[in-house]
Amino acid sequence: MTDSPPVSTPPSRMPVTWPAEWPAEVRRIADATNDALAAVASQDSVAFDDAVESLGRSDSAQAGHVHAEMVRTLLEEVYSDGLTGENVQEVLGRTVRGADWLPNLDIAGFVEVLTGALGLSDVEEQSRVRPRPAHALLVVADLLAVRRGRAETYLRYALAEVRRAETIEMP
Repeated sequence: MTDSPPVSTPPSRMPVTWPAEWPAEVRRIADATNDALAAVASQDSVAFDDAVESLGRSDSAQAGHVHAEMVRTLLEEVYSDGLTGENVQEVLGRTVRGADWLPNLDIAGFVEVLTGALGLSDVEEQSRVRPRPAHALLVVADLLAVRRGRAETYLRYALAEVRRAETIEMP
């Protein structure tokens, strides 16, 4: 892979119609996530901040689950031969370089997103006081660009997976 961040095609600015049976909160998360990913593709910091702020007003745990599922799915597809430590470093480096237009993001946030999505960290043990949707969305945007995937496709899949996981009874 090259050192330069991948170039992605910005998502359509046409409003996305989500299924009517989705709860309003889920549609808000989907809209804000889609808006944020479009803002990343066009490097529009104002639109990105607005979308992240909108996510901050939603159920942060649910949004976090959706974003983690998107990261996991994209990592599995981009690195279908197996994910190595070097691959994770590659994603981290690309994402940090690609986020240079957003000055207030720390590298620790990207590490937390990647390790959390892979199940390698326990959020309960961390001293984090706020969710990191901006970091998660930038990782998703990077992986979407590498995969040349559509945000809407992965967002719908992630929401379906989160819903499925919530309906499974544990023994």
